[in-house]
Amino acid sequence: MRRIVSTAVLFATTFGVAFAGLRAGERNISAAAQQKPDATEVKIDNFSFGPAELKVSVGTTVTWTNRDDIPHTAVSTDKTFKSKVLDTDEKFSFTFSKPGTYEYFCSIHPKMTGKVVVQ
Repeated sequence: MRRIVSTAVLFATTFGVAFAGLRAGERNISAAAQQKPDATEVKIDNFSFGPAELKVSVGTTVTWTNRDDIPHTAVSTDKTFKSKVLDTDEKFSFTFSKPGTYEYFCSIHPKMTGKVVVQ
């Protein structure tokens, strides 16, 4: 009888600790899911920006990376930002400090366009 009680107490204690750990992990996952990223990437490849439209929070740094084998740029139509000519694997970053819609294009290939929406 003592063995059964001891086993039951051990099981209840172990299950309680494991369940509490799961609940704590759940809170951490929820907190992490609520945090917005402070950096994100736009890939330049095959004469296009991907994603073509990006939604970010104020304070987010966006990095454009040229994955194409020819040079490209990222220039906003309102002249808020302008990259140098980016060769293959080169990057350009800009931090968006104000909300708004920022349309941009490649000055070498003007049909290449994209948009960053800052909320």
